[in-house]
Amino acid sequence: MDHAQNHRSFAALLDHCRRWAERHGGAEGPIPTPVPGLSIVRAFTPGGLQVAIHRPLIAMLLQGRKRVATHDGSFEYCAGEAMVVSADIPTVSQITRASLAAPYYSLVLEFDPAILRELSDLAPQHQGALRTVRVEPVGGDVADAALRLVRLLDQPLALKAVGDGLLRELHYWLLMGVHGPEIRSLRAPDSHSERIGRAVDILRREYTRTIRVDELADRAGMSEAAFHRHFRTITTLSPLQFQKQLRLIEARRMMLAEGAGIAKAAYAVGYASVSQFTREYSRLFDESPGRDMRVARIGA
Repeated sequence: MDHAQNHRSFAALLDHCRRWAERHGGAEGPIPTPVPGLSIVRAFTPGGLQVAIHRPLIAMLLQGRKRVATHDGSFEYCAGEAMVVSADIPTVSQITRASLAAPYYSLVLEFDPAILRELSDLAPQHQGALRTVRVEPVGGDVADAALRLVRLLDQPLALKAVGDGLLRELHYWLLMGVHGPEIRSLRAPDSHSERIGRAVDILRREYTRTIRVDELADRAGMSEAAFHRHFRTITTLSPLQFQKQLRLIEARRMMLAEGAGIAKAAYAVGYASVSQFTREYSRLFDESPGRDMRVARIGA
């Protein structure tokens, strides 16, 4: 695909995502679509710092700018570029360019492990170190496949008939493109990433209960010592820290998006002590829960 055609595909992709968001979205934030794992993120103003533990995904930035920090450093990316997160790692991000005239738009796809396993043998082998977070320009084949998929969002019959094939094609072009080596490393059968991913799935589903490390290690098929080592290498956190951040992130969402009170949110995510919740919340978000809620109300 030549540069001009790629530019047209990318411009059309932004236009279709904008129209979907205007018809189906709220004011700001992630807007789900009928395609599993696919969402559109919109913002009208530069925002505050957002802490998250993303599932492995690609975020194609369609308009605006965003700064992201991980344990490896920080970077900023802009329209026409895509960020791949190839492990369940914590990130701190901030939208740095957005306005009512030109809102921030990003098309986000959480990778489907089953599709990746089916296609991984087709991708070329890679030698050398991999990066858990990588930013590169969006390739023409990726933009074209994403456009054909997004065009069907308002056509449920067509999406039902050919959507799975287009989603599979999009995964294929991502595997074959510049982000391919990092994506290919996800859930490779019996790899360390795949084994740790089994434990991460438990933590994500059941983060409100107390989970023993030996249960997670057993699910990963590792000794406890090996599990601890590989878990921290891949996620940059210990299992306890990972679960704690999941709890705090969900509690923050409940308070800011649903209006839940501090105590209700704390107990809902598994805390037995509101004071402990408040201390750990302030440490992670650099703001007390009460002040965080007040600032959110003022900005609403």
